[in-house]
Amino acid sequence: MDIAGNIKKLKKEIKAGVCLVAVSKTKPNEDILEAYHAGHKVFGENKIQDLVKKAEELPKDIEWHFIGHPQTNKVKYIAPFISLIHGVDSLKLLKMINKEGKKNNRVISCLLQFHIAEEQTKFGLDLNEAKAILGSEEFSELTNVEVKGVMGMATYTKDEFQIRKEFRELKSVFNSIKEAYFVNQDSFCEISMGMSGDYKIAIEEGSTMVRVGSIIFGERIYH
Repeated sequence: MDIAGNIKKLKKEIKAGVCLVAVSKTKPNEDILEAYHAGHKVFGENKIQDLVKKAEELPKDIEWHFIGHPQTNKVKYIAPFISLIHGVDSLKLLKMINKEGKKNNRVISCLLQFHIAEEQTKFGLDLNEAKAILGSEEFSELTNVEVKGVMGMATYTKDEFQIRKEFRELKSVFNSIKEAYFVNQDSFCEISMGMSGDYKIAIEEGSTMVRVGSIIFGERIYH
């Protein structure tokens, strides 16, 4: 697998302003280092234990993204170093991230996860639930967490029309929330959507951040 070549090819394809998160879950350190030495520094993991271990062992200027659904009792392990938590879908989780941010004297960035797919298995908020959180007094008191945007996963299907429709829905959710709660905040700017199978469509539909694994590292190996 030519990991360095794959990274360079992808970066040529992805337009300026779109962040490429190299999904390194289940991959060994040497694979991550190959991408790192090719100039890539943004990696995504979905298991806290693996993420903590890799963050300890690998170069300190790597920007780690947690792309799974974090359990509240495990946020403390990644709070000291995490760059962005993608899958936040409750006030309870936001409060825990805020608490751990405070302990570590830092503001932790996160994305609100929305349920845009037809599949029932994926986590996520709907627009009304998000507005209830963002409009609450409790949310306004969270000083050590920063919501930087939205995130969602399309249905796993070959139906491009459906994928586009779901990505458009997330873009519309982003616009609605931006206007209602973050209109003067430039930091609320991220729409994280698109993975190996649909990142090109996602970028066409306004994605600012794509999470790509198998195109870079090859198919995942599960132990």
